[in-house]
Amino acid sequence: MLAALPPMAASEAVPAALQDTWGDFWLFRFFINAAGYASILVPGYLLIQYFKRKNYLETGRGICFPVIKSCVFGSEAKSAHQDDIPLAARSEPMESSTARQVFKLLFCAVGLQVSYLTWGVLQERVMTRTYGTTETEPGEKFKDSQFLVFMNRILAFTVAGLYCALTKQPRHGAPMFKYSFASLSNILSSWCQYEALKYISFPTQVLAKASKVIPVMLMGKLVSRKSYEYWEYLTAALISVGVSMFLLSSAPNKHLSTVTTFSGLVLLAGYIVFDSFTSNWQDALFTYKMSPVQMMFGVNVFSCLFTMGSLLEQGALVESARFMARHSEFTVHAVLLSVCSACGQLFIFYTISQFGAAVFTIIMTLRQAFAILLSCLIYGHAVTVVGGLGVAVVFVALFLRVYARSRMKKRSKKLPPGDAPIQKV
Repeated sequence: MLAALPPMAASEAVPAALQDTWGDFWLFRFFINAAGYASILVPGYLLIQYFKRKNYLETGRGICFPVIKSCVFGSEAKSAHQDDIPLAARSEPMESSTARQVFKLLFCAVGLQVSYLTWGVLQERVMTRTYGTTETEPGEKFKDSQFLVFMNRILAFTVAGLYCALTKQPRHGAPMFKYSFASLSNILSSWCQYEALKYISFPTQVLAKASKVIPVMLMGKLVSRKSYEYWEYLTAALISVGVSMFLLSSAPNKHLSTVTTFSGLVLLAGYIVFDSFTSNWQDALFTYKMSPVQMMFGVNVFSCLFTMGSLLEQGALVESARFMARHSEFTVHAVLLSVCSACGQLFIFYTISQFGAAVFTIIMTLRQAFAILLSCLIYGHAVTVVGGLGVAVVFVALFLRVYARSRMKKRSKKLPPGDAPIQKV
């Protein structure tokens, strides 16, 4: 039934369905990729259990002992206060001049916007358009989303490694294997994100990302036992209403590429669930003393290992390399996509360390609005009046969240130590 659903069409006519064989069907590819990751995860899990059962931390000796200790046991206890870590990152003196602060803010805003707007445009180009189209040849599409994930992760791993090597970092204490959980969910969320563009429009995907605060809150309840204010539930409900308005709106002359299929919605749901788990697991990992760049490095080490192993087992790495050799334009796009992703992550860390999460959230919310506008202008997506109102409701709710959170922080600072905080649920 899923295979019979209409795939997302590009601007040019495609003579056959996007999935020519079962090997190209997204659900089949998902299980094949998962089997590749399991071929690495299961032996790793068995080794970890073996070392723990043998009490290797007490009895182990030899040249491999430091490596095994770092990977399985770690070298440091958890930090008592998680909030100490982001505050420590703000080493810049607060008394810097206003002009310098404005320049830094503009630098961060422009860097984030350029990195992620370019990344969004290229992402849609790579996944929805053909390469090598001529008057006589229809061209071909690149189908292996996992290879794009691998390209992004290998460059992010390199950038994070160089940054950690060239700058002073806290002493690392977390067991390395704990990064694998966030890495696996991060790989799967990125794969779902790329794969979903074969079935849904980019504006729909951006709005789905904006609505991920809802599953993030649910995962926070389940994974981290977090509590939330009433206004957080209210804004989450507004976001749900806005996204529903956009998804349920329809235009009489809607472009084919804006057709939302059931497969696309399933992939979007997978992206949101996996991404929500990633953020909450990383929050739990930050109870160890580490910098965000160390987190980036640790997660991408396992991401490269998982994707490389899976691609080699499937023979997809060679096929993707052949596609790059046939289409130099795709090579440029794939490399630039990875560069934008890696640079964007560094801009995220720098912006949060200098200006805090509230300013960063405002910049990224504006970026989402600009991304929808750019996609509609470049790729011709149609948005109805009701859909436009839905988009407006989503972004109003996002700005309300930022405003309410900043007010709550200011109020909590003014409260005497004995006063009770506002009730959370």
